[in-house]
Amino acid sequence: MMNKITELFKIAHPIIQGGMIWVSGYKLASAVSNAGGLGLIGAGSMYPDVLREHIQKCKKATNKPFGVNIPLLYPDIEKLMEIVIEEDVKIVFTSAGNPNTWTKMLKEKGIIVVHVVSSVKFALKAEKAGVDAVVCEGFEAGGHNGREETTSFTLIPMVKEQLKIPVIAAGGIATGKGMLAAMVLGADGVQIGSRFAATEESSAHINFKNSILNVNDGDTQLTLKELAPVRLIKNKFYEEVQELYQQKPSIEELKELLGRARAKKGMFEGDLEQGELEIGQVAGLIHSIKSAKEVVDEIINEFNESKYLITRV
Repeated sequence: MMNKITELFKIAHPIIQGGMIWVSGYKLASAVSNAGGLGLIGAGSMYPDVLREHIQKCKKATNKPFGVNIPLLYPDIEKLMEIVIEEDVKIVFTSAGNPNTWTKMLKEKGIIVVHVVSSVKFALKAEKAGVDAVVCEGFEAGGHNGREETTSFTLIPMVKEQLKIPVIAAGGIATGKGMLAAMVLGADGVQIGSRFAATEESSAHINFKNSILNVNDGDTQLTLKELAPVRLIKNKFYEEVQELYQQKPSIEELKELLGRARAKKGMFEGDLEQGELEIGQVAGLIHSIKSAKEVVDEIINEFNESKYLITRV
């Protein structure tokens, strides 16, 4: 399947694996790239030397294109940028920050730049900053999210209507039918996170992977909007956050509760009680842990079958 996204990244399928913290190491990124999608290393949970190691290992594990996702609010961002340039990374996805800050420099180095947005306003700013494409992420998505609470079904066509550059849809997509729906609404490709979190190659703890399989509708919630909105599985830590809200906490008090490496504790170390378990609403459709290749193949097969059925209606 050839379109703007497959041509931009030189990949077989317009499927991008989200660069998730504590989940997206080189094993997952290389597996998705080898399956014909675009794998992303999630730099947000990596020290600079760890990122370098994962980039080098990813190069050995695949000869296909892959990229790095860098949250722009990362405290040591200059070092991460130095590393992607030194290691000759060809594709960088940026998120959680102003695309004006780094896009020009990255583009001057010949790097393809994509920025993650949650609204039309920020999509237009990203386009003006010179990015090659945007990921428009609806608030169904797991992890850190936009404050606007705009759903993917409404965000995709609104962004597509305003932008000239390619649009990648994210949030609530885990199946071929979901991919088809996004593309019917105007997306040129899809970014998928939660489904790849529950794969064999994901670096998430097996406890977290299994917890994803048990999520039903209503089991995740967007919270901590005063800091950076994040969608979590409701667990003991989530309940502690809600109890604190009853006391009308200051931002400092929220930071104190959050600031105990909660995401690492939950997703990487497998503490399902005190850890932060970031996953999207679409987890309710995830029922098994499979290889990344199986996931990509299933999505593409279902996409093609669904497209054929629609043309027959």
